[in-house]
Amino acid sequence: MKLHELRYTEGSRKARKRIGRGTSSGTGKTAGKGQKGQSSRSGGLKKPGFEGGQTPLFMRIPKRGFTNVNRKEYAIVNVESLNKFDANSVVTIESLKEAGLVKKELAGVKILGNGELEKALTVQANKFSKSAIAAIEAAGGKTEVI
Repeated sequence: MKLHELRYTEGSRKARKRIGRGTSSGTGKTAGKGQKGQSSRSGGLKKPGFEGGQTPLFMRIPKRGFTNVNRKEYAIVNVESLNKFDANSVVTIESLKEAGLVKKELAGVKILGNGELEKALTVQANKFSKSAIAAIEAAGGKTEVI
């Protein structure tokens, strides 16, 4: 068998149903939609969640809280994970990415104070928690807000 000799097997490809092409086609006149009613009309589909005029469920359940559209999501790095870096080095966002501590930068990087830092480092980030600043300075390092 050669590539140009390939054919579809019998019955593997079904012809589409041709709707509204005369009574002898089997789907003529009403085109398979039945008599009258909403679903027989053009554009007569109900939107998702429609409950026949009853107040839909999503409108009946109580709404809670508030979503701030201007919220900024920060990539989080704990102080204990900064022990990967050499002493007296400058830790930037790029070096955090290379070390695999930050995958997506999002709106920036925030350093949190979980754990202990054993080396003096100069850390550059968008935000620092108070406990992170205290931990970095206790180890003899510096914090720089970008």
